[in-house]
Amino acid sequence: MPRTGRRPGTPGTRQTILDAARRRFATRGYDATSLRAIATDAEVDPALLVHYFGTKEALFVAATGFPALFSDLAARLRAGQVEDPPEAIVRTYLRAVDSDRSRNAILAQVRSAVSNEKAARMLREFLTAQLLSAVAELSGQPDAALRASLVAAQLVGIAMLRHVVRVRPLAGASEDEVVALVVPVVRAYLQPAGGPSPSGKVPA
Repeated sequence: MPRTGRRPGTPGTRQTILDAARRRFATRGYDATSLRAIATDAEVDPALLVHYFGTKEALFVAATGFPALFSDLAARLRAGQVEDPPEAIVRTYLRAVDSDRSRNAILAQVRSAVSNEKAARMLREFLTAQLLSAVAELSGQPDAALRASLVAAQLVGIAMLRHVVRVRPLAGASEDEVVALVVPVVRAYLQPAGGPSPSGKVPA
């Protein structure tokens, strides 16, 4: 029999656990989050977390996988299907971090990477394999990987100030306002020296 006040296993239990885990990892990070705390938030028996996911690390991977739209963007960048890559990169990222659901996943990764090497490795591996390599290809410069890393640093910083520190006016700025100011910076990082920008336009 399940404990009093705890939700038994149902078809929606796995999703309930994932939602609770995303919130916990996003607010507390990896090290400070326990399976028992997640179970309490989800109102389920802790044994169900082990049943569905096995370990805290496995639950972390399931709960904080980056949104699929990043992988989709990387694929479209590589295929040359994006008209203005810098704008697409910034808008895609903003839409992810401004969405309640995907923002928790992204911030969970960032917070946890600060204090846990496993989390840092997962974040590095995702960024390197899924997105940074595609972004670096836009530049074609010898230091393309560094340029792509600086783009990532710019975007992660925006997410932290916009949604964690909540610095104003950035926290309340519209997507278009942020895009108008950030896209030129990203374009400058990726623009080949003396050549056309990643959007295909020749710089003035």
